[in-house]
Amino acid sequence: MRICTLALVLLSYSALGADGMIAVKSAHTPRQTMDRLEAAVKQKGLIVFARIDHAAGAAKIGRTLRATEVLIFGNPQGGTPFMECSQTVGIDLPLKALVWEDAAGQVWLGYNDASYLASRHGAGQCPATGNIAKALAGFAHEAVAR
Repeated sequence: MRICTLALVLLSYSALGADGMIAVKSAHTPRQTMDRLEAAVKQKGLIVFARIDHAAGAAKIGRTLRATEVLIFGNPQGGTPFMECSQTVGIDLPLKALVWEDAAGQVWLGYNDASYLASRHGAGQCPATGNIAKALAGFAHEAVAR
């Protein structure tokens, strides 16, 4: 029942982004959304490898970019079973999530669809895919929920 509720909530917030990317509207500012995502990831014991502020990078070269941040995170417990299905999935690991503000001021959280990654690497039947998808959806929900 809880999974069905989570799925319905996520569907109500989701919008199809680029191929293989799930994008979810956030009710928070970009910084709050990313802070909430980072806290959720760390709370579940995952390692945060990097938090990259693309807008800050753009400012360093005199350019302006709306809020755009990437979080790179993961752990061997999740990634190793995925790579056991297909080692080439390692190019897409650790996992990444992007928080950005669009031209209309809407904040989004996007991440790669685990099923898309599995398919991309010929691992469509990989048992790890479902666990990764569930974890990503849960992190996204925690980050964007009111």
